[in-house]
Amino acid sequence: MLFLSLSRCRSSSRDQASGQELSHGSMPVKVIKVERRDLSEKLTFTGTIEAWQKMNIVPDISGKIARIYVKEGDRVSQGQLLAELDTQNLRLQLQQAEAALAAARANFEDARKNKERMDRLFEEKAVSEQQYEKIKLAYEAAQAQLQQAQAAVNLLRHNLQVSQMKAPFSGVVASKNANEGDVINPMMGSFSASSGVLTLMDFSRVKIAIEISSSDVTRIYRGQKAEIRVPYLPDKVFEGEVNLITLTADPATKKFKAEIAVNNPGLLLRPGTFGEVTIEVASKPQALVIPQRAIIDNRFVFVVEGDRARKKEVVLGLETTTEAEVLSGLREGELVIVEGNFGLIDGSPVTLIGEVKS
Repeated sequence: MLFLSLSRCRSSSRDQASGQELSHGSMPVKVIKVERRDLSEKLTFTGTIEAWQKMNIVPDISGKIARIYVKEGDRVSQGQLLAELDTQNLRLQLQQAEAALAAARANFEDARKNKERMDRLFEEKAVSEQQYEKIKLAYEAAQAQLQQAQAAVNLLRHNLQVSQMKAPFSGVVASKNANEGDVINPMMGSFSASSGVLTLMDFSRVKIAIEISSSDVTRIYRGQKAEIRVPYLPDKVFEGEVNLITLTADPATKKFKAEIAVNNPGLLLRPGTFGEVTIEVASKPQALVIPQRAIIDNRFVFVVEGDRARKKEVVLGLETTTEAEVLSGLREGELVIVEGNFGLIDGSPVTLIGEVKS
């Protein structure tokens, strides 16, 4: 019992003495080993994902919607018939116009023959100039009537053609904005003229709009590669590239607008959602790298040599927010202090309590 009590007292005394020595004579520090690896500087932006193409499908003429052949969410091909107007009246008008065209063509043919006959008689001076002018004017009137009748037929045929609403590109029906039986008048701004009978989107490719500060805009260029991440697919990284950068800054924000193009064959990226865009603007392969938190006053670090801290001046190269390249002043494998380095001076006694992994 007495021996056990004495042992505990000695152990406690040693612990207290060790703690006092650590706190008064030596600074506990953590280090990281200087190593060579690839270092890159990246800029991150947040932008809104937009469909590569978006169009409201509106007929060029007014009329009643007869049929809508697709529904929201349907995938459609370029040229596919999506909807059409009631064309019953147009077809009746076309029949009448074609009949009028046939009559005008026959009338013109008679007038042409009369003029040819009158041309010969006038050359032979067998008819007066007044008689000749009368036939000539009749010919010109018949020609004008024929052209007018042909134009009427062409217009009605065109109206029949545009009464069919076809997909201008392959995509997905994003919304159905009207119903069969609704009357649409694009020229009068009717309810569906602005939104269209349907809204069609192509987002097999998407674009992401971002804003770039004036300090960073010179580091971004067209064709530059980008990585895109979205919160609803945390394990997925999409590849894109810078497609557009405005030449002038927005007067309100003083920032430049840019557009990132991203292939989206699986339609996983959804228009209207946010995406995080990361662009690498600088890189150094196999650089000598240390953490920013190891650097003091932008040019000094402390390394552990034995049980002492040694202050070293370093020259830095490429820097990121968390790391820096060391051009000179350190060697690979040295132990740089990353915790407990503030307040140290050259030669301060230190106790290594751990190594941080990069």
